[in-house]
Amino acid sequence: MGLIANIKKDLIIPELHATSKKEVLHELAAAVVKQYQGLDEQTLYQILLDRENLGSTGIGDTVALPHGKIKGFGEIAICFGRSRDGIAYDALDGKPAHLFFLLIAPEDTATSYLNCLAELSRFLKNAQTRSRLMQAADPNELLAIFAQTE
Repeated sequence: MGLIANIKKDLIIPELHATSKKEVLHELAAAVVKQYQGLDEQTLYQILLDRENLGSTGIGDTVALPHGKIKGFGEIAICFGRSRDGIAYDALDGKPAHLFFLLIAPEDTATSYLNCLAELSRFLKNAQTRSRLMQAADPNELLAIFAQTE
């Protein structure tokens, strides 16, 4: 599970300020744009919003996996955000989401993109992992949890 284990510290938001689904997408998109030069925040946000309009990426069990493909983007990247209070996200189980993993990828990476979504799903399927992510005190502790996926 290399992608999760190599998440960048600058792409970890230990406490999101967002209180709505759209605000979460904006906040995660802003964090990504800050780290990857050449990305346009509004374009990324619209890609994420368009994907949400197809069906919610709130998979349940407190987890949401917003994702999208961006033309001209050179790699696959993950941004993590956490909301201790939870955010209504139209999740499959109807419960608020607390753990958000934004996955973005180049437009032409169908197989690796799907493999990364599957990797994230497997990682988050474990209730103990989700609990540890909720209890982590800071970005360094979160990084340590991600690193243990190797």
